[in-house]
Amino acid sequence: MDITPCSKQWRVEISREWDVLGPFPIHAREQHFLSPAFPLDLSESIDLTRTYPSAYADGGSVSWSKTSSDGHGSLKVSHPNIRWGQLRATEGWAALQHHNVLRTYFTVYPPDSNQERAEEADPRLRVECLQGAYFTVLPGDETAWTTHVPEWHMGNVYALERAPVQFVSLPMSPCKDKATRYQVVLCGPYEIRLFGDPQAYNSAHPILSINFTISIDTPPPLETSPYLVTPIVHAPAHDVIPDFVNGRPFSQTLGIGLRNVHFTRNTESSISGWWTVVSAAISPCAGLGLLLSSMLMATRLAPTQTHVLTLELQIGSELVPTNITEIPIDITISPCLDGSAYSAVDEQRIIKVNVPIRHIAMWTPISYAAIRATYNLSFSNPTTFLVLPPQYPNDEGEGGPKEPILALHGAGVDIINQTFWADSLPRQDRAWVIIPSGRTSWGLDWHGPSAADAFATVTALHDILCAGFVDWVYPRDTKVIVMGHSNGGQGAWYVSSRWPDKVKAVVAAAGYIKSQAYVPWTMSRFVHFVDPALRAVLETSLLPDDNDLFLSNLAHTPVLAIHGGMDDNVPPWHTREAVSVLKEWNPDADVTYDEEPGQPHWWFEVLRNTRVQAFLDRVCCSSYDPPKAKCRKFTLTVAVPAESGPMRGWRVHVLEVPGRLGRLEVCEDDEGGVNIKASNISVVSVDLSKASVNKLVINSQRVSVLHSSTGAGTLWLEQDANHDSAGWKAIDSYVENFQQPYGRAQAILSADGIIDIVVPSLHHSFELSVALRIAHSLRTFHLLDTRIFSAREAENGLSCGGNMIVIGCADSLLVRDLLKLSQSEWSCEGGPWVLNDKKYDRPSSGLLFLTKKTLNTSNVVLFLQSTDPGGLERALRLFPIRTGILVPDWLVVDGRADRTGAGGAEGAG
Repeated sequence: MDITPCSKQWRVEISREWDVLGPFPIHAREQHFLSPAFPLDLSESIDLTRTYPSAYADGGSVSWSKTSSDGHGSLKVSHPNIRWGQLRATEGWAALQHHNVLRTYFTVYPPDSNQERAEEADPRLRVECLQGAYFTVLPGDETAWTTHVPEWHMGNVYALERAPVQFVSLPMSPCKDKATRYQVVLCGPYEIRLFGDPQAYNSAHPILSINFTISIDTPPPLETSPYLVTPIVHAPAHDVIPDFVNGRPFSQTLGIGLRNVHFTRNTESSISGWWTVVSAAISPCAGLGLLLSSMLMATRLAPTQTHVLTLELQIGSELVPTNITEIPIDITISPCLDGSAYSAVDEQRIIKVNVPIRHIAMWTPISYAAIRATYNLSFSNPTTFLVLPPQYPNDEGEGGPKEPILALHGAGVDIINQTFWADSLPRQDRAWVIIPSGRTSWGLDWHGPSAADAFATVTALHDILCAGFVDWVYPRDTKVIVMGHSNGGQGAWYVSSRWPDKVKAVVAAAGYIKSQAYVPWTMSRFVHFVDPALRAVLETSLLPDDNDLFLSNLAHTPVLAIHGGMDDNVPPWHTREAVSVLKEWNPDADVTYDEEPGQPHWWFEVLRNTRVQAFLDRVCCSSYDPPKAKCRKFTLTVAVPAESGPMRGWRVHVLEVPGRLGRLEVCEDDEGGVNIKASNISVVSVDLSKASVNKLVINSQRVSVLHSSTGAGTLWLEQDANHDSAGWKAIDSYVENFQQPYGRAQAILSADGIIDIVVPSLHHSFELSVALRIAHSLRTFHLLDTRIFSAREAENGLSCGGNMIVIGCADSLLVRDLLKLSQSEWSCEGGPWVLNDKKYDRPSSGLLFLTKKTLNTSNVVLFLQSTDPGGLERALRLFPIRTGILVPDWLVVDGRADRTGAGGAEGAG
């Protein structure tokens, strides 16, 4: 129960009793396709006496049961009547994953006041949903459901730390003179990666743990002076603050978490609740010798949005005394009138924020602490990472700097507030240990933006050292040694095999080989309904994540693979199989497998031991170079060229058939002769500073080389489309002049800056609701910031040059221009969306498709389109916020997906 005690305010009371329906078999991400309320139809009343088919139950059906939450909102769901032991005996962990739907009530009470409140804004809810996948708030009167479209909100399924406050609007205005009852429907999937094997917590059956709480925000009365209301508040959990080493900031980037808590009051002539941050400055009275660089652009916050303001510290010569523990910052804000990007100067206000700072002493050979460092991308998305300094500077002793170690944490590990990960890593004599966050403790499993974050920290630390610690700097183009445990061990396999030329060696501990092998999809629902050919297309969106398919890229890289023999979290066979596949590509591979008998998933010395250190000393030695044979043969495997780097200077840029693997088999001799077999590849390049090419044969065809093998630059090779035998030719340069698909919509997350979200207008609408929910999810799951624009603003060039999400706006000039500039095959001329003469106009259809912004840019646009609000809800749930969601470059689903999952896909590609 959560009650606001003040009788002059709105208050809310939630029932502790929950109705539960389940279990139903699904795979780990199937709730993004299925209705979160499956098998219920929320256009109809809920019948608690009805039974529903389920393959898990004796007799083949399940009925409603009950559970209760405690006073803090914690509830547990289990089904001990199910014979789980029999199911897992044949299907393993796949049989333990299941779906539940839960329902309860809450009541909203008006203030105990006779004051006229008819014109004020409705109160809103603050909801915290931990380890639940989705929830929706419905009218208490079920007869209203026939015309109501539920708005599904993503829960904080990973229980991520520093998640923003989740504001939720009531589906209908509460009564001003009596209590109003509402219902909550909650989707509660049991995932092995989240909750583990029940045997690990000594249970015979899976136990789902969820925490769900509701509180209420009351709008200020209309007569309240606006200067007595604080529309923007400091959100300190989202601050990004570097440590101060010997009185100076270790890095320049500073992030200030802000939250817009203003209530929106829309009228026909204006929009309220939108605020712009105009400037920020360190209070002059502080006397700290620090300044802030001028903001490059104003930052606008939508109602309820949490955003991190990116600032840059100008570091002077003065030291900040250790007794100074806060930086006072004045932030100037202004309301946006009618959604305009220009602010009203006469209505500006100043927010005073005190930013806490932590002082640490300069490190020595025997004394050190993990240092918090920061960086930003394009003056946005400020990010924290940790570093462990080496014992000795470059000019002390012999040998010089060694390659830094990039240490990737496991799932759920918060590197900021949990010290065990940094404490468990071995400090080096001349190598920095870099501990990236991956953006959050789960991130994207070290794929996409999480992988980009890992490499960005290496460059960021180089720049930091150049600015203030020149005796400790390493080369900007250094290779790294990638190390990781658990999800970070999987990430080590992923990062090193996708960018092999950036990696000198790998230490992978307790990593799984790929998600589909970790928990198979044998009990998924959609497989019973989907066309096999369409299923194959959908599953190509997982191809870039399948680490085993890319191990050819590590066949000539030193690898130390580690696993505990009694690991009940990630079974040891994953690492054994990865090593086996690696040796298939190269029987003489420099790979060592260390299986520790009796050890569990984690033990403190897993990476801090003599065997790991001996491996690091060997591969870090400046004279170390893998042995070279007279004929050097290697294979580069690529799925998405935009997400893959070169190997020994060779790089794949374009595939013949996107969605399929491309392989480049290269055989080099000592005389500069190169023989290549290219499979599913149409454009490649080679860096001539890293490879010698005097003679070249591709697919048994001799190719005339236009460059000297000793000259600098890049040699480009392209299949000659006009050649009768599809031959190859060398070209001077290459400009991509067509739309090369990325392979999956997840590319929208790989943003170099703020992601723009475009909606038809800034007035309240279903599209704006979807935009705010996407903004919340991007901030929660990836700490990515967004800006919301109207289509007209985007047409006028107010949006940035980064990635963009377009919600609706089908008839706008913006959409027509974007489709034209990208030469997209999609079209919409005042009617349904059309692709290759096929119209997608079924009721409740949702469409997602990815295009480039223009042909000559790497930035992308993800379109979320629909035939009605119900279809837009389906498109929203398919937004690829997590790994494992089957969304390739484009996808169309309709209402059938609510019951059959991906079986309701009308088309994909």
